[in-house]
Order: sequence, then structure tokens, then C-alpha cells
Amino acid sequence: QVQLVESGGGLVQAGGSLRLSCAASGRIFSINAMGWYRQAPGKQRELVAVITSGGSTNYGDSVKGRFTISRDNAKNTVYLQMNSLKPEDTAVYYCKSIISWSTYWGQGTQVTVSS
Repeated sequence: QVQLVESGGGLVQAGGSLRLSCAASGRIFSINAMGWYRQAPGKQRELVAVITSGGSTNYGDSVKGRFTISRDNAKNTVYLQMNSLKPEDTAVYYCKSIISWSTYWGQGTQVTVSS
């Protein structure tokens, strides 16, 4: 069994920064990719950023240039550095990991950006 534990969400003013973390634990043989998605009220879940085992990254258009995804392979942890936050970034942020080609989701962490 694999668990994903997210941390780092909270309330921040527009223009501020937050750093999210997601640590994977359990029976982990290989992590193929880790990433972040978000879902705002009344909207569909959307890609924020993803990083593959090879280090390739992909970002949603709305966060390019503001958010940076990184990973610590030794800790099975992925990070999302969020800068220049906007009120429209307000959402529940979910960690997603593909481990040994199975998909796992975290429980979500709330990010609220006030104007």
C-alpha cells in the first residue's frame, strides 16, 4: 500500500508565496512521475505541474513562470514552489503519483489566496 501525505497549504495574500510538499511512503519500488493538480469550487480538476522520473517537467498554462515543481528522490517527495500567487489560484491542491504504474492521490490541501 502507498500513502501520499501533503503539507504546506494555507492562507496567503495575493503576490505571496507558498511551498507544498508531498511525501510518498509504503511499498515503493519505482516512482514513474509525481505531480500536482488542483480543483476550485465548481470547476474541474486541472493539471498544475508534473515531474517524471527522468526530471522532465510540464506545467499548466496558468502557472507557467510562477510555479516550480521539484523532487527529492531520496525522500520520495515532490515539492511545488508557488510564487506571485493570485486569487484565482485558490483551490484544493492534490498530489498525484504514479508508482510502479499505479496511480495514487493525496487527500488534498487547501490553498487560499486573498486579494
